[in-house]
Amino acid sequence: MYAEERQQAIAALVTRDGRVSVNDLADDFNVTTETVRRDLAALSRSGLVRRVHGGAVPARTLISFEVDEAERSAQQSAEKDRIAKAALAFLPKSGGSVLFDAGTTTGRMASLMPNDVPLTAATHSLPIAATLLSLPTISLQLIGGQVRSLTQAAVGADAVAAISALKVDVAFVGTNGISIEHGLSTPDAAEAAVKQAIVRAAKTVVVVADSSKVNTETLRSFASFDEADVLVTDSGISKEALRQYRAQGLEVVVA
Repeated sequence: MYAEERQQAIAALVTRDGRVSVNDLADDFNVTTETVRRDLAALSRSGLVRRVHGGAVPARTLISFEVDEAERSAQQSAEKDRIAKAALAFLPKSGGSVLFDAGTTTGRMASLMPNDVPLTAATHSLPIAATLLSLPTISLQLIGGQVRSLTQAAVGADAVAAISALKVDVAFVGTNGISIEHGLSTPDAAEAAVKQAIVRAAKTVVVVADSSKVNTETLRSFASFDEADVLVTDSGISKEALRQYRAQGLEVVVA
């Protein structure tokens, strides 16, 4: 089967089923998951489907659902590891301050933090806080609030107020979607409020997002595109998206 025929078949499946997964498509068409991701990228550029975590949905579907921490951690695992390592280059100098958003990629960053650089770190993520607590040179501030079991992170008015009182050198922010038109977005209103506060609290905003989030829009926009300074992503980002983002003034690092 030629690529064009396979892509037409995939588009038909997305329309019929409402959602398809990369792994299932790879099995159905007897191709690699990398081939499927390229097919989905092509279909997304054509406006026929919208890419989501692990698969695709119809192009007109606005994403309003989330998956839990364990499932998100397993998705794009190798890419997230590379992104986390590359993002460490944007840590502030010794004595600086850093704010970690909740997320699986930021969580990987926390596990890779140097243990010989004095930094003040703040986070509303319980897993990230537990990881940073073991580092002797990190002065840790845990931001409290109502904890969402889905993300294992504090949200709500108390969390937003605590973050809004901060001014940090660098914030590392995760996102469910990033596009020029809709900015940075996430499905949940409470998460969006916290992320918005994180963006506003930082002198430099570094977005860490694998390429499945690129040109994806979810329900709640929490920051405009130009409020981000850097995007660290993986090589799955299309050349066209890379060109467009850089043309908008965003520094894009491909890990």
